Amino acid sequence: MENTLLNQIQEGVYQDESIVTLDWREHIRLRPGMYIGKLGDGSNPDDGVYVLLKEVLDNSVDEYMMGYGKTIEVNISEGFVSVRDYGRGVPLNKVVDVSSKMNTGAKYDSVAFKKSVGLNGVGIKAVNALSSFFRIQSIRDRQSKTVDFERGLIIKDKALEASEEDNGTLVEFTPDATLFKNYEYRDMHIERLIKNYVFLNSGLTIIYNGQKFFSKNGLQDLLNENMTSESLYPIIHLSGYDIEIALTHGNQYGEEYYSFVNGQHTTQGGTHQTAFREAVTRTIKEYYNKNHDYADIRMGMIAAVSIKVEEPVFESQTKTKLGSRDMGPKGPSISKYIGDFLKKELDNYLHKHPETSDILLKKITESEKERKAISNVTKLARERAKKANLHNKKLRDCRFHLNDSKGENLEETSIFITEGDSASGSITKSRDVNYQAVFSLRGKPLNSYGMTKKVVYENEEFNLLQAALNIEDGLEDLRYNKVIIATDADVDGMHIRLLLMTFFLQFFPDLIKKGHVYILQTPLFRVRNKKEVRYCYTDEERLEAIEALGPNPEITRFKGLGEISPEEFKHFIGKDMRLDKVNLRKEDLVKELLEFYMGKNTPERQNFIIDNLVIEEEV
Repeated sequence: MENTLLNQIQEGVYQDESIVTLDWREHIRLRPGMYIGKLGDGSNPDDGVYVLLKEVLDNSVDEYMMGYGKTIEVNISEGFVSVRDYGRGVPLNKVVDVSSKMNTGAKYDSVAFKKSVGLNGVGIKAVNALSSFFRIQSIRDRQSKTVDFERGLIIKDKALEASEEDNGTLVEFTPDATLFKNYEYRDMHIERLIKNYVFLNSGLTIIYNGQKFFSKNGLQDLLNENMTSESLYPIIHLSGYDIEIALTHGNQYGEEYYSFVNGQHTTQGGTHQTAFREAVTRTIKEYYNKNHDYADIRMGMIAAVSIKVEEPVFESQTKTKLGSRDMGPKGPSISKYIGDFLKKELDNYLHKHPETSDILLKKITESEKERKAISNVTKLARERAKKANLHNKKLRDCRFHLNDSKGENLEETSIFITEGDSASGSITKSRDVNYQAVFSLRGKPLNSYGMTKKVVYENEEFNLLQAALNIEDGLEDLRYNKVIIATDADVDGMHIRLLLMTFFLQFFPDLIKKGHVYILQTPLFRVRNKKEVRYCYTDEERLEAIEALGPNPEITRFKGLGEISPEEFKHFIGKDMRLDKVNLRKEDLVKELLEFYMGKNTPERQNFIIDNLVIEEEV
């Protein structure tokens, strides 16, 4: 059925039989992006395989939030996923319905599941339809009901059985490898997901492959886990009915927010994050009763906010951005709720902790001094950037952007930062003009380590790059989801990568922390015979290709991106594009790393280079 329909669409056939009604599983399998975002292979935390896991976990966490079951067991091995909770268990006569009938669930009635993540009755059905194997077992009141599915179709419906196990629900599934090509679950992404669950649900224990995750201090633990710079004062941790916040400042540029709704990590923010930013700055300004600029108050702010909303409305099925204006059908508005909470609790905290308020005032004053010192430069740079936006010679823009109010697949928006005209030309000619932009560097960018933000505005390339990304005032209106550094795989290319990452780490660390910065992998070799061409990214792949294509295939080594023709380049920046995400973890001592690699030349670095020098042989 799926293939027939696809063929008709591709061939442009439009007849009576072209008008079809898909059943629930066919629609999910034909348009998975509507339900889980992108498919992916597990290399990125927002890939579909993690969304499947989340949809199942959300149901178990919702049970905990309702007061049932303090432990969830998660086991994943070779793509097979098992999630067992100890909640009430799905009503036994509804096990088939909740897992295979669209728009079926307990969560439409806000009284039963008042502040739940999943309200649309879709989530677990999507997991079922997109899995080659799916099993759901409910244990309730000494009875058990088990149903097995294959790609959404029932293959075994067992009768009720007696059971001595504790109440709860077991869901097991294997994502369909025909849809999720070459996927694998990565521990780092799963552990981060699970940590967020326990941070947001103090008292909940999640056991993942035998490892126990538990949080005592909620969002305070979350900030401690994620901060990559030292906090200037002890984390302010406040909680109330349906709201929890954690707040501090660090010696860093930009702002850093972690926002959640009903336990859902809203990576793209939304109405609650906007309300928090406005309310926290207003409260702090009123506390000091001075005419501080809001930007100075927020500079270096690191905060987490979690709220519980009745019947939340998200701007996409994947629930990454909150659209709700009110806390519930009967109000109040989210803006007023957060504002009133902070006005009372944060103001009280600052009065009770004068040592914290003194440190915060000092930080605000320093930010103000720096801003005023560069105000003239900033003004000129903005005017220059405004003119450049009309005709930015360095930017070959795309049609759609991440911050567009409407549009499909906006997560695919990318900008390639390239070196030199030849590389830029190849990428520009072979790119997808809808979603891929190109920004061309002229030579090596400035080493910005240890400099103030003044350099962002004084240096033309940095200023135009900031303007192209639209990140001067934070990431809320970032224009591209992926910022891809595309440099040659030689010493000069590596140096340019380092210089760009230094720039981002210094002035826009949140761009990296939120997972927007990538390195483009490009092939080192082309191995071909008369019938087949293979592109190889490592020596191992080259040797495999030689063995597969022998005898005596033609081997070309690419010295730089400019050597790769546009016709070839389109293969490297298409759907099979190889990207390495730049990650930033708490254990990465950013200041120390930057000082060692990008600071003034020290005997330590000279000795390190000598000790690790490798002479590369020509192939």
